[in-house]
Amino acid sequence: MQNRILKKRLIGCSLFLMLLLSIPAYAGAPLSAVENTVNRVLDVLRDPKLKGPTAKPAKTEKLRVIYKDMFDEMEFSRRTLTRNWNKFTPEQRREFVDLFEQVLEKTYLDRILEYSNEKIVFYKETMIGEDKAEIQSKVIASSKEVPIYYRMILKNGKWKVYDVVVENVSLVQNYRTQFNEILAGGTPEQLLETLRKKVKTH
Repeated sequence: MQNRILKKRLIGCSLFLMLLLSIPAYAGAPLSAVENTVNRVLDVLRDPKLKGPTAKPAKTEKLRVIYKDMFDEMEFSRRTLTRNWNKFTPEQRREFVDLFEQVLEKTYLDRILEYSNEKIVFYKETMIGEDKAEIQSKVIASSKEVPIYYRMILKNGKWKVYDVVVENVSLVQNYRTQFNEILAGGTPEQLLETLRKKVKTH
């Protein structure tokens, strides 16, 4: 009798473990992904070997590697252009993604290099369906707190950022407005030329 009860318990435990293992690892995964990546950035910024102007190129290169691992440039591009995406030829799309990546990377690196040891807190994860999430964080400075939200998407088993909202201003929405103004009276080639010039001035 006891053996039967024990066997039933073992079967019950096994089924419970199988159920747990079969649940997609979504809960907590997006927050952990972005928090771990931001901590990698902070490690670079705090590295005593990378202090001073002479170390800036090495620091920037390390941050660039992390940036490419963190952001989904194709998703950024498609969401920024929205319906205008279909106006671009495949070749123009590839160039747009490449140029836009350089612009975003420069914007991101310029801002992150201004970091001066403020505290960063991640405090909320909101799932938006099975493959999207929003992570809420804030930068705590001496004079104020700056809310930063990361919008993420799951692709090929990896969570990546496709938009950043700083103080209620979406990076995607901001660029979408700019690009829509150009494309409203212009062509994809004119937008590409604008981005080419912007990249060169960097």
